[in-house]
Amino acid sequence: MKVKNLSDIPKAYNPNEVEDKWFKYWEDHKLYHSEVDETKEPYTVVIPPPNVTGMLTLGHVLNNTIQDVFIRYKRMLGYNACWVPGTDHASIATETKVVNFLKEKGIDKHSLTRDEFLKHCWDWTEKYGGIIIKQLKKLGVSCDWERERFTMDDHYYKKVIEAFVKLYKEGLIYRGYRMVNWDPASKSAISDEEVIFRQVNGKLWYFQYPVKDSDVKLVVATTRPETMLGDTGVAVNPSDERYKDLIGKKVILPIVGREIPIFADEYVDKEFGTGVVKVTPAHDMNDYEMALRHNLEMINIFNEDATTNSNVPEDLSNLDRYEVRKRVVTKFEELGLLEKIENYTNNVGYSERGGVPIEPYLSEQWFMKMDTLGSSALKVVDE
Repeated sequence: MKVKNLSDIPKAYNPNEVEDKWFKYWEDHKLYHSEVDETKEPYTVVIPPPNVTGMLTLGHVLNNTIQDVFIRYKRMLGYNACWVPGTDHASIATETKVVNFLKEKGIDKHSLTRDEFLKHCWDWTEKYGGIIIKQLKKLGVSCDWERERFTMDDHYYKKVIEAFVKLYKEGLIYRGYRMVNWDPASKSAISDEEVIFRQVNGKLWYFQYPVKDSDVKLVVATTRPETMLGDTGVAVNPSDERYKDLIGKKVILPIVGREIPIFADEYVDKEFGTGVVKVTPAHDMNDYEMALRHNLEMINIFNEDATTNSNVPEDLSNLDRYEVRKRVVTKFEELGLLEKIENYTNNVGYSERGGVPIEPYLSEQWFMKMDTLGSSALKVVDE
């Protein structure tokens, strides 16, 4: 639209007319395309690729706007600015979306062959990957669109494998057993950012643990009775006079019959419950840390789908965790070791992917050492 005088300027801004016209002009004239130019100082940004799990969010819009400000500013200063766009296949997260999509159509993932399921995944990727790129272009961000990448492009993923092997050989990538957020629905570890906490009205059970060679019974309070099958210790606060004489002794774990130590740790809040904490290192983040400090055994009692494994008594194995909870409570009641039950509101972590409560889980995972890499990045920011 050509404006000859002020009266020709529309009273209302028409984004479709203005933005589409100028974006086409930018693309036709390759204004944001860049080539290697040794006469100019480079300034390159690789876009954090949005997952092809859906469409862009306001968070993406904000983040990409900030990147666009930086890249345009450097371009104006004469840098050889290059902003590389792309999308991320997002593996398990995309699989979850596709599984839910198929479920809505009455299709069970397990009724499909591998190739059939992958075909659905690629269809999803092409649909939403294309939408995301269109949305980025609609934002008017100044990427070099001729350099667009997808994380499953042949050349790209081969370079990822090369980088992984290189980092592994340098000792920066390692494998080890660590406590993770486990999603029993997708049978995978998820990041802290993918855990959604919800307030749940539940129960607080008080169980009695008999002290070995004594008539004393320690009372522990727990919101997760099923995990007691994996207990390997009982902790008290070192300043709690009520239990000072019991530190170093052992209790007999009911149902299981295992002898486990009573020890002191500052983590224990002597004002919560009875001031005695059952310690399940393989299924609680804080218990895991205590186990490392006190060299406790770590017993994993769950399979990947949150059913119990062979590390529990036979009559309680291969059962759903909530069924085990009911049976454990019943057994304590039958043994005369269930002291009381209270109503209790608790923050429960749910998987954003699977929509089910996560399971703190001791699992062998890949990790990257960030101290060296992180210190270098912080140095750049600080200076």
